[in-house]
Amino acid sequence: MSENASAPGGLALVEALVNTRGLETGWDGLDTVAGRVAFGIEGIGEPELAVVKELRESLRAVCLAHAGHPPHDTVTPLGQLLSRAPLLVTVDDQDGSARLAAADEGPLLSRVAAAVAEALTDGTWLRLKACELPECHWAYYDRSPAGRRRWCSMSVCGARAKMRRYRAK
Repeated sequence: MSENASAPGGLALVEALVNTRGLETGWDGLDTVAGRVAFGIEGIGEPELAVVKELRESLRAVCLAHAGHPPHDTVTPLGQLLSRAPLLVTVDDQDGSARLAAADEGPLLSRVAAAVAEALTDGTWLRLKACELPECHWAYYDRSPAGRRRWCSMSVCGARAKMRRYRAK
């Protein structure tokens, strides 16, 4: 599997949402119609879009924390945002297994909350991290055996960081 394979299960949604903003270039995919369509939020207004962007940056802060780095901005705590998300406990009639699911497939906040709950249950939540390079902070899923990956891409951000350290010597 490549180092940049997307996160498993519902974490792919979280990873994709975090990666809608490029810190180095200032690019914001949520400012485009196609970017909003990708998350099913094409009909929202500016106040709702501000909430989605706040959610994105809170998720990025948590991904940075998973990688052992402080957040790049002051953000609303993720738990505070997710506490507003309506979730349901669903039970499979065949095997009796239960899981948390979005109460309504529409709201992005509920889908993100359900993805986080799923990742907590299956133990993948802490492996969703953000690149340590301050100009990047791109989200990635750490598939390394030891869970100690530091960059979203070894060939780009890893090479930049190593070259900076080499030049500093």
